[in-house]
Amino acid sequence: MANKNDSYVIVTDSGSDMPYDYLDQNGIPCVDLTVRFEGEDIERLNREIAVKDFYERMRKGDVARTSAPSPAAFTEAFEKILKDGKDILYLGFDTGISATYNSAVIAAEDLREKYPERKIFTLDTLCASAGLGLVIMQTLKRANEGMSVEDAFDFATRLSPQVGHRFTVETLTYLCRGGRVSKTAAFAGNMLSIKPVLHVDDAGKLINIAKARGRMKSLSMLADAFGETALQTADEFDMTVTISQADCLEDAQALADMIKTRYGRNVDLITDIGPVIGSHAGPGTIALFFAATKR
Repeated sequence: MANKNDSYVIVTDSGSDMPYDYLDQNGIPCVDLTVRFEGEDIERLNREIAVKDFYERMRKGDVARTSAPSPAAFTEAFEKILKDGKDILYLGFDTGISATYNSAVIAAEDLREKYPERKIFTLDTLCASAGLGLVIMQTLKRANEGMSVEDAFDFATRLSPQVGHRFTVETLTYLCRGGRVSKTAAFAGNMLSIKPVLHVDDAGKLINIAKARGRMKSLSMLADAFGETALQTADEFDMTVTISQADCLEDAQALADMIKTRYGRNVDLITDIGPVIGSHAGPGTIALFFAATKR
């Protein structure tokens, strides 16, 4: 089902980890980040890489690097919409993690001069993966109900700071590679099966908030965090719950079952962590997102 609001188009990027089928069906253009394995000259768009194959290569030791889209990539995507006489609401990947949003801002500034009659709203959601996906889903719902682009931008601006991000990783190797933990801590943690529990703070930065011994304990701590901070009744924001997973669907389903059993809440979407975010978090990453009383 395409976006029912014909006056503007919601745009995002592949930092949202939203299924491309969902984006296509709902008329949401997606500007892709790119991924390249070390030792190869080929730089691929996120959508051009099979997720299963990507994580198999990572587990074999291949190292992937990512790049933000250029301003030109956003200009191309935005201008198609503007030429069609529609306005734009871009919901972007966390600037605490990626420079993607900055490229979108550069493109938007140039295009506002070229198309002064059109409106271009850009929002740094400070959200990532299916957390950004949650913002997209809820904002699209309002757009389909007839909310104006100005009000949709305002809604997404209020929702984004309340999207709780909680995640855990299978191994500390990839966080170490990205400078998130020291080599000594990664070695010791991997030896002792320590699984960190992290969140994204108000500035969009990854923060280590707890340590768990073993995989199931780390999943249980994610569920605990949900119980402690998730909105318990729907008010302005829907009680949407999303999970993203890096080639560990059974664990994602186990977490969804915990949420259902403990709190009676259904998970609305389980999606893949794509190559862009997976390059930094690694296979086995599980992330939980929900509208929260605080991040």
